[in-house]
This record gives sequence, structure tokens and C-alpha cells, in this order.
Amino acid sequence: MKANQHKLLFFVVAFVLSLSGCITAPRPIEEYALARSAIEAAKAVESARHSPGYWSQAEEAFRRARNLYREREFDAAKVEFIKARVAAEKAENSARLIRQKNGEVL
Repeated sequence: MKANQHKLLFFVVAFVLSLSGCITAPRPIEEYALARSAIEAAKAVESARHSPGYWSQAEEAFRRARNLYREREFDAAKVEFIKARVAAEKAENSARLIRQKNGEVL
């Protein structure tokens, strides 16, 4: 009976360890939403035309973040969503400033 108890203990420990390997970081839902909103705001002021550098950075980081999110790499996706949001905000601000200097109505 002692051998059976050892086998049972081994399987219980193995099961618990296998479950702990499945634990992942929480989904970066807030970062995803903020990045998407910043991208939309940048689009609204034509950032691709007026601030192509920041716009390109934002678009690329957002694409990488969504791919990582789909692959359940939530920590890496969070970092990329934050990069996308920051770049999109810079693109929006830059585009607004350029449009204002050019006398365009926003």
C-alpha cells in the first residue's frame, strides 16, 4: 500500500505542476482599448499624411501587439500596446500642430 500512496502522491504533484505551467499573465484589455482609441484618434486627424514617422511606429507596434495577443503572449502584447498608444498620441499631436500651423480647420 505504501507504493500505491507514493504513486498517487507523484501523480498529484505532477498534475499540480502541469496546471501551474498553464497560468498566464492577465489579458491587457485596458492597454488594447487605449491603443486602439489612440490609433483611431490619430487616423481622424490624418496622421499618416502629416506625421508619417510616428504613425508608422504606432501602426507597426499595434500590429505586433495584436499578433502577440492572439498568441496569448500577454506580457509582450502589453508592452507593444503601450508603445502603439504612445506613438499614436505623438502622431496625433504632431499632425494637429502641423495642420494648425498650415491654417487647416480641425
